[in-house]
Amino acid sequence: MKSLVIVESPAKAKTINKILGGKYTVKASIGHVRDLPEKQLGVDVDNGFKPEYIIIPGKEKIITELKKAARKADRIYLAPDPDREGEAIAWHIAEVLNGDKKKEIYRITFNEITEKAVKEAIKHPGHIDMRKVDAQQARRVLDRLVGYNLSPLLWRKVRKGLSAGRVQSVAVRLVVEREREIRAFKPQEYWSISALFSPQEKEEEFKALLYKYKGKPLINREKKEFLLSSERDARKLIKRIEGRSFILRDIQKRLRKKNPPQPFITSTLQQEASRRLRFTPKRTMMIAQQLYEGIELGDEGSVGLITYMRTDSTRIADDAKEAAREFIAARFGPEYIGKGAGRQKAKKGGKVQDAHEAIRPTYMDKPPEEVRKYLTRDQYSLYRLIWQRFIASQMAPAEVEHTTFIITDGKEEFEFRATGDVVKFKGYTALYTEETEPESSNGESEKVDAKTLPRLSKETPLNVRDVTPHQHFTQPPPRYSEATLIKALEEKGIGRPSTYATIITTILQRRYVKKEEGRLVPTTLGELVNDLLVERFPELMDVGFTAKMENDLDGIEEGRTDWVKVVSQFYGPFSAELDEALNTLGRVRPKDEETEEVCPNCGKPMVKRWGRHGWFLACTGFPECKTTRPLEGEQEKNSVEKTDKACPVCGSEMVIRQGRFGRFLACSRYPECKTTMPLGTGVKCPLDGGEIVERKSRKGRVFWSCSNWPDCKFASWHRPVAESCPDCGASLLLEKRDREGRTILYCQDKKCKYKRTVQPEEAAVDA
Repeated sequence: MKSLVIVESPAKAKTINKILGGKYTVKASIGHVRDLPEKQLGVDVDNGFKPEYIIIPGKEKIITELKKAARKADRIYLAPDPDREGEAIAWHIAEVLNGDKKKEIYRITFNEITEKAVKEAIKHPGHIDMRKVDAQQARRVLDRLVGYNLSPLLWRKVRKGLSAGRVQSVAVRLVVEREREIRAFKPQEYWSISALFSPQEKEEEFKALLYKYKGKPLINREKKEFLLSSERDARKLIKRIEGRSFILRDIQKRLRKKNPPQPFITSTLQQEASRRLRFTPKRTMMIAQQLYEGIELGDEGSVGLITYMRTDSTRIADDAKEAAREFIAARFGPEYIGKGAGRQKAKKGGKVQDAHEAIRPTYMDKPPEEVRKYLTRDQYSLYRLIWQRFIASQMAPAEVEHTTFIITDGKEEFEFRATGDVVKFKGYTALYTEETEPESSNGESEKVDAKTLPRLSKETPLNVRDVTPHQHFTQPPPRYSEATLIKALEEKGIGRPSTYATIITTILQRRYVKKEEGRLVPTTLGELVNDLLVERFPELMDVGFTAKMENDLDGIEEGRTDWVKVVSQFYGPFSAELDEALNTLGRVRPKDEETEEVCPNCGKPMVKRWGRHGWFLACTGFPECKTTRPLEGEQEKNSVEKTDKACPVCGSEMVIRQGRFGRFLACSRYPECKTTMPLGTGVKCPLDGGEIVERKSRKGRVFWSCSNWPDCKFASWHRPVAESCPDCGASLLLEKRDREGRTILYCQDKKCKYKRTVQPEEAAVDA
């Protein structure tokens, strides 16, 4: 009996083939095989929103091969990823293979690609979950209805080439509203007072902050009220403090337990990788996918190193917990074994989908250092982060003794405080500390560096000196980073684990949002489109409505509601708003802004005007005078492209610059730091495992070669793609454009004839 297993990627096929052996044929569909047509709506709105699926152009050869393999098989197992998108891929493959003749087709899922998990899935096969398929289908249809109908409106009213998405537009709204909140913010001045205290007849000194005056706190953080609003107020108090006698009125000691973090879910992995590794969400998910599907570990072959990376559950399998605790006991000692982090609460407006485990390593006998030689730098960094977080989640809490000195004068008008922490037991912090990104510093006073306080007893008299005022200003909320925007989307119930990376990538690619110093800033175009959509499509752009739609999709998956009903309830109001906007809305663009510039040709004032390529200076005498010129600094600003990489020398942001021999990575602190690096692709060289980098020939033509050149001779005129060839198994494909402008992927091995057309990502299937 011969069985066929179909997955969606060649890397995954390779790993599973190694596990199952010769009785099974494992083939890859290379993602979806059917989709809505690219140049038509593809949804029959008058017939129950029936989707009109077609074979994706370029997938004909793959389908032929799948059908050929299916005819030789007695059983077919569909094993795409265990989520809605994977279920839809499985259903489309089944539809293509079935035709008129029903085959014995089964659906299998597993959370990790290990021998135990894969063979257990084969032993207990199931069938395609049509509720999951319907949920994915509803999302796809909704996104197509929005994208296909809104884009022409934006073309006519704003600028050609624009597009909008159901969820991405709401994400842009969050960024725009945060920026306007920052612009409207008015800083409030406040002052704090610090002083140096020492026991009488001793030289030990420590610093303390004035906490209360006449029983009132200097800073009320909740109400944002400040007792000292000027230097004059602060100086008045200082005069009253100087010359007074102080006493150590009380010593408060508390033993605090700091619980370990939960293991990663998709959103927290993206957030921590952004903060700690400076990875974009897209980059994080790409690398995690590689670790999940399988890495070649020498003679051992392809091995899946982590569990499925699209999940919002922190659940951990019992055998994984036990393996982690054995590791902790051996590495740190039995006292470091904990009970494991608590389960997470459901996010606002939703619930935790507990179908999958948290993201964790699949094998405890493959710690990061042991497999490092087989991994790229990015793969190692992310695998190490996942490994440490998982182990830490099963470790004991850290114990910290928090000591507070309360110091008062004789009349108890003034109360100073000094605090210090002493680590009594490291617990999980012996391995891992979580990066934090505070949302705001409003109301924060100057922190005292008091890690070590002197050994004193209550009622000890104290001398005071160096009473010093400190000026502060309240701060606006910070701009979103990619990490904090993901956190906001998750908290507000917008999107799902599989969509966060696509949402952020899309709004950046559409240039509705840009990155400045690692933060997300709306562009003029982004604000323009956002304002139009908020005014004309208030329900579509409402955060609460978008979160409700996500819950409706969950309801479809759980069998609580019908997908056609959900789409119908959305489309009615949306269609009416669309018709009204098309009929009544005029051309939209920002107003001209006055400048002090004078036209060099006619002498009339120049204005700052919005055009197809952004802001520029234009003569007010138009159309008689057509003088224009770019704004100063715009060309320089556009010539440097931001990245998420850190300088290996000083840690500053690396930027992409254009040089004599093409684009390259350079430190943003140039000329202080002159570090440069080739522009890497993240793709391994098929000859020696080095990284393939972008270069430029002497004649100015871009090409790609191994970072170990000239020792390694690999080179290509076409961009490499980190995808194995489904025909011959070559480690990468090459990308080129044909005469019609289509993107073609073909095998790097000249003897292999594999090639396929890549479909443009339109309306982001899962976002």
